[in-house]
Amino acid sequence: MPTLREFMREAAGRYVAFDGRFWRTMGALLLRPGFLTREYLAGRRRRYIRPARLYLFSTLIFFAVSRFFVEPAGVPTSRDDTGGPTISRDASGDRKSATKDAGAMDKDTIGAYLDDDFSLHLPAESATTLTKRWDGFNALPRNEKEDQIVAGMLRYGPYAMFALLPAFALLLKVLYVGPRRRYPARPRLYGEHMVFAAHNHAFLFVMATAILLISVPAVRDVMAVWLCAYLLWAIHAVYGGSWLGAIARSFVLFVVYSVLVGMASAGLLIAAIFLR
Repeated sequence: MPTLREFMREAAGRYVAFDGRFWRTMGALLLRPGFLTREYLAGRRRRYIRPARLYLFSTLIFFAVSRFFVEPAGVPTSRDDTGGPTISRDASGDRKSATKDAGAMDKDTIGAYLDDDFSLHLPAESATTLTKRWDGFNALPRNEKEDQIVAGMLRYGPYAMFALLPAFALLLKVLYVGPRRRYPARPRLYGEHMVFAAHNHAFLFVMATAILLISVPAVRDVMAVWLCAYLLWAIHAVYGGSWLGAIARSFVLFVVYSVLVGMASAGLLIAAIFLR
């Protein structure tokens, strides 16, 4: 059975070769939930890409592709009589008034918040250094704020996902704690849960990349439905038990993990502003 050290050692591979093993792995990953994890835990590993390497590859590909497809909306524009784009005449005025109103509201507001102009406001008790950095960000035009946020989140997104993967595995270990007697083949070691987490996150990023690349709405809808059903099916295939138990655990896993993703997103937002 794999240990955490063995799992991380597999991530040291330099690349994923596009050979028969790659296509065999991708076919099983996309169409057979839980199959790759069961094969790996059973010791049948040479025919497929190792889970850590597959996860790293799919994550980096997703964030690389996202740089071309995820763009900020920018400042609204209108066209003049010659057909050229011009910035709306009242854009600057609205921005000033919005910032002014937000500044006035900041005095009476508890907690940090974003206004309609993407200006960030901190509580009055915030440290002076942090306030200066927030104010520097607030002084940027709206389109530059959006550029900085999007670029920063895409830049640091992979790091956040590398931190979330062990958390996902830990949640699985907690949800499936118990004796082996009834389900002897059920994963118990933390490294085994990491394998399952890596395969499912790899599937998530491969599907998300495909959704970005495919522009047909009907195909996207089918992929979204399959994306939702995949985790439940994979949990039942790997961990066994009743469908009711799998549904209950999947629900708890989804709720808690969504909270962690939200916290990671907030961290990415801060990193996008402070770390340029």
